[in-house]
Amino acid sequence: MRREELREMTTRELESRLSDDYDELENLRFQKALQQLENPLRLRHLRREIAQIKTALTENKLGIRRAEG
Repeated sequence: MRREELREMTTRELESRLSDDYDELENLRFQKALQQLENPLRLRHLRREIAQIKTALTENKLGIRRAEG
């Protein structure tokens, strides 16, 4: 997901997306442990997306950007 798209999302949408990404990351880690992971780069992309979502949430909290929800 692009940063511009994250900035347009509300706080509730970001929190929901963060929860979904954590669930997906957990599933991918299990697949990796069982050596059934089809796309290993998905782990990296998912971790980066989680970091970007957390940054957007922190910006909302600190008032750096306007929080819509």
